[in-house]
Amino acid sequence: MPIKTYREAINEALLQEMTKDENVVVIGEDVAGGAGTNGEQDAWGGVLGVTKGLLKHFGRERIIDTPITETAIMGMASGAALTGLRPVAELMFVDFMGVCFDQILNQTAKFRYMFGGKAVTPLTIRTMYGGGLRAASQHSQCLYPMFTHVPGIKVVLPSNPYDAKGLLIQSIRDNDPVIFMEHKNLYDTSGDVPDESYSIPFGEANFTREGKDLTFIAMGQTVEICNKVADTLKKEGKTCTVLDLRTLSPLDEDSILEAAEETGKIVIVDESYPRCNVATDISALICQKSFDSLKAGIKMVTPPHTPVPFSPPLEDLYLPSEEKVLNVAKEIL
Repeated sequence: MPIKTYREAINEALLQEMTKDENVVVIGEDVAGGAGTNGEQDAWGGVLGVTKGLLKHFGRERIIDTPITETAIMGMASGAALTGLRPVAELMFVDFMGVCFDQILNQTAKFRYMFGGKAVTPLTIRTMYGGGLRAASQHSQCLYPMFTHVPGIKVVLPSNPYDAKGLLIQSIRDNDPVIFMEHKNLYDTSGDVPDESYSIPFGEANFTREGKDLTFIAMGQTVEICNKVADTLKKEGKTCTVLDLRTLSPLDEDSILEAAEETGKIVIVDESYPRCNVATDISALICQKSFDSLKAGIKMVTPPHTPVPFSPPLEDLYLPSEEKVLNVAKEIL
């Protein structure tokens, strides 16, 4: 099977879906670059080059550079979805959701419900999230809990290149709005990705490791952290399950409860702020529906409740790490 990066997997998913369906369009700031100038016409391909190369295949009618106005991007994309297109709108950093949240929260997420199921909104919002690139407080947040809180939006966090391609294809084909969240640190990671088109259903978590002593529950970049910790503990004679949630809405409750009941010891690793985040939500779910299976208190590894630091040493201290996860796991093993 071919080896591809996370970035290449996303680009390939877009290429294949745009080739298959002429209603798929890409909208965002510098998704090609160079629009309206005499310079290079595919200068950027997005801030980290994810959409680079698509312009030559589909032209500017379908690869649409926009001004720096997230409000207009989301309004345009929502309207386009209502009229029969399948837009893929790029919100460059999830931190910028604040200026376009009305379009997402009060418009796009509500259309199907408010029109009695007669309206569909096949809109995919691609966005970057997460710390580790020294991008400071306004470009490093993990705001996926805010979208998970909103009914009517599907929330996707692929942790590897294979899932990135399959879940993006599923997102584009879905008839409801999807926010597709890509951790910045994953773009240069690589793995097996088939050349052919394939989709991964929403709401089906993935067991990346299986064991009997402890369960790690993770999402996005934290999955690989948990995989490495599980491998370390295996050398010490302890076997661990790692559950990659893949999607936060819909949430695979059955797999979460199955994993909790199998080991009775749970560590949830979540890079978002600790208050009202995904880790607390899953903890509540397990306590409500599978409390009697627990052999120890549920542990959560999250950042502190502060903005993401710009200082490299402070950011490293702020983020979940293999060392932190390992130490917390050993507290209940």
